Amino acid sequence: MPPAPPRITLKDLARELGVSTASVSNAFNRPDQLSPKLRERILGEARRLGYSGPDAKARSLRTGRSRIIAVVLAETLTYSLNDAVASELLAGIAEVLDAHGHTLLLLSGRQHVSQVPGAANMADGYIIYGLMPSPTMLEGLPAQRPMISVDFDIDGRPKVHVDNAPACHAIATHALAKPPRRPGIINLRLTETACNGPVTAEHTLLAADQTITRSRLSGFRRALEEHGFDPATVPMWNIEENTFEVCAPVIEAILDAPDDERPDLLLCMSDRIALTVVTLAEQRGLRVPEDLRITGFDGIAEGQYRAPRLTTVRQDSAEKGRIAARMILGLSPREDRLLTTELIVGDTCP
Repeated sequence: MPPAPPRITLKDLARELGVSTASVSNAFNRPDQLSPKLRERILGEARRLGYSGPDAKARSLRTGRSRIIAVVLAETLTYSLNDAVASELLAGIAEVLDAHGHTLLLLSGRQHVSQVPGAANMADGYIIYGLMPSPTMLEGLPAQRPMISVDFDIDGRPKVHVDNAPACHAIATHALAKPPRRPGIINLRLTETACNGPVTAEHTLLAADQTITRSRLSGFRRALEEHGFDPATVPMWNIEENTFEVCAPVIEAILDAPDDERPDLLLCMSDRIALTVVTLAEQRGLRVPEDLRITGFDGIAEGQYRAPRLTTVRQDSAEKGRIAARMILGLSPREDRLLTTELIVGDTCP
């Protein structure tokens, strides 16, 4: 067997191109430090010579930095990449990391700690997104590294949120301006124990510091009280996963109730829930908004492109990601951030 060709090094590539080793390193790790033309020249020659870039593990041992940022997602990777809100957030994070030569490592909070890749412990920092199903993974991350939470609270760590309670108060106030006979609320993952159906007195709700949906509920309830409704008497349902397949059985049961029991206003905690209500209502010949008014939360594109257009709260998920990424890289102060939202009045609840 012929001997393997010698492995080209960063110094070899720099010598071949007649540039400094720092320029080659920046082409891979800090693209903002080079002109696009020089970077493309360096990367093109690297590809031709079979040089794949500085070794992350060696660089980490040498400098104490890996230039890897890990994002820990509450859900599976498949779910998160298919979810419009989570994918927007990841796009915002990736935009900042790309611009500053960092690599994005995605982890799922639903993985067993034994399945977490070793690169997770090499990360320079961690962005935690959403309510973790278990604290086990978080407890295993290096405590000395920076950590930012998004839509989730971790004691002693900076967090990035939107104004969930005021936003839900605003959209409910809008919806209640035309008094409903039977309002209802469809929550998202709000109970301590799994519940995909009606919320009863037997269920304990998660605390506000555990889930953003508790803040959303407080906004809804304040508006209901201000409009003469006793929030304790307004029926609630819980959805365990923000997908059509999981939402549908719960919503079908709501819509198939007798006319004098079926809600005529549904305040939904996500656009996916609200859009599922619209689809299933149309299948049953219910008119939206004449027979049933519907509100959502998120402002995803699908809700604004279809007819009837969804009345919702728009949050800038990509900007949430950018802010978290800039904080984790030390490009902006690591402090709590609260983003404002926008009420969008569409056709489902004019």
